[in-house]
Amino acid sequence: MRKITISTLLTLLYLAGTAQALRAQQTTEDASLPADSVGQERALTINEMRQQRGLTDTHNLFVPRGQWIFGGTASYSTHSNETYRFLVVEGIESKGYTFKVSPMIAYAFRDNMALGARFIYGRSLLRVDKADLKLGDEETGTEIHVNEFYELVHSYSAAVIWRQYIPLGRNKRFALYNELSLSAGGSQGRFANDVPVKGTYETGYTFSLGISPGIVAFATNNMAVEVNVGVMGITYTHTKQVHNQVTVGKRDASMMNFKVNIFSIGLGMAFYL
Repeated sequence: MRKITISTLLTLLYLAGTAQALRAQQTTEDASLPADSVGQERALTINEMRQQRGLTDTHNLFVPRGQWIFGGTASYSTHSNETYRFLVVEGIESKGYTFKVSPMIAYAFRDNMALGARFIYGRSLLRVDKADLKLGDEETGTEIHVNEFYELVHSYSAAVIWRQYIPLGRNKRFALYNELSLSAGGSQGRFANDVPVKGTYETGYTFSLGISPGIVAFATNNMAVEVNVGVMGITYTHTKQVHNQVTVGKRDASMMNFKVNIFSIGLGMAFYL
């Protein structure tokens, strides 16, 4: 009776080992199959594909859910020319300034994702008392004189923004981000020149959709420096002019941009609270 029991146990152990070896072989064969063959059983979802790229990996946490982001950019520049010469323009006497401020607020509704708003205001002034444009020689050339030219323009816009942060590995100090913005705004301008004065009043509005990738670097635990550049976007602008309160002119323009604009590079600061 004892011999029968031992033989039975040995047989069961052999069968169990054989089944385990078969399962291991089947797992190895499945792993060696091409991605298309494995995908036939169950297609990957969008979130699973994002996780493969690491964009939504919870281990790469850079901006946690529930964090507020405050920041913005500001710039101010002035210029003054006195009997200045630039290429074919001589005797330039002018002065002016340009001011621009852009505050931003956002809230991280998911890890590494934020939704917020941005406000932009700009103002520029240019006054040219005198400038002479000379083309060609003195006998057969052409001369254009500008006297008492005045230009004052200010613009304003508001934008809804969406951001996604992509940490560089598991680094907590540096990360890439992409900002998608939908904005609308308007502008007003006043132009006057010559004696007696001839004036033009201009108003306009703009709608745009843009994408601005950038990089963020934390200087402290809560303060970061951000650099972004406008890469692509779609813009529509409508402008209306009234010249000497009599003549009315209109202009409509649309533009689709798919190139890097070095003049749209922005440098700012942000606080993550």
